[in-house]
Amino acid sequence: MAVLVFSDVHADAEALSRVLALREEPAFTRLFGRVDTVVNLGDLLGRGYAPIETLRLVERLAGEVTLVSLLGNHDHACIHGIPVSGSDVRSEAVHRRLNRSPHLDALSRLPVEAVLDATLFVHGGPLRLGDVLTEQPFWQRLSRVPGPSFAGYHYTPQMAFAELERRGLSHLCCGHQHVPLCCQKKDDRIVSVPLRPEPLPGLPVAGACIDLSVPTITRLGACTGENPECAVTDFRRFWYLRLE
Repeated sequence: MAVLVFSDVHADAEALSRVLALREEPAFTRLFGRVDTVVNLGDLLGRGYAPIETLRLVERLAGEVTLVSLLGNHDHACIHGIPVSGSDVRSEAVHRRLNRSPHLDALSRLPVEAVLDATLFVHGGPLRLGDVLTEQPFWQRLSRVPGPSFAGYHYTPQMAFAELERRGLSHLCCGHQHVPLCCQKKDDRIVSVPLRPEPLPGLPVAGACIDLSVPTITRLGACTGENPECAVTDFRRFWYLRLE
């Protein structure tokens, strides 16, 4: 069995469709096993041009597998009418069609985190800081220097690993920043793990495999554009995947 993970679709229904279609590829099943759970790390909305189609696609997906969906900062902004950078006039116009839509009602009830196995899944970060909007988990950003900012509270890998240990967990999986990253805690050191995706036989995908035998932070790229990114894990290994 495998868990498929994606993040930051940003109303790109076509990119998400391509990622979800991987489940039907025989080579995918041979390599990773059958997908029985899908995790959406948030930001289904914002910036793109097919918000309704994206939400309908995710609703259909919920009838096919166990779906875990989390709230992203752009989802939250769309629900509450909060201006967020990155959407052009066309995107803003198509997102206004969601006003008073039952799709938004369902989105507003999404949690901000989920735990599967010993992995904490979040959109942005794992911290519980307070009531300031940019300190909420879906606004938090992994960084080298900690502290608040208008773009979200910045937390460090050291802070994340300490929070995981406090909660009895081993791994953190996040999105939000659109740039894939991996770091691991080995003894008392935190080391960066290089990601070098290589073509996978029989699939239109390049992948990089991470061993999860030590505490690990994995951050996904965005599931948008011509080369949408995603991941698959069995909680022993974590594969970063990029469609080619």
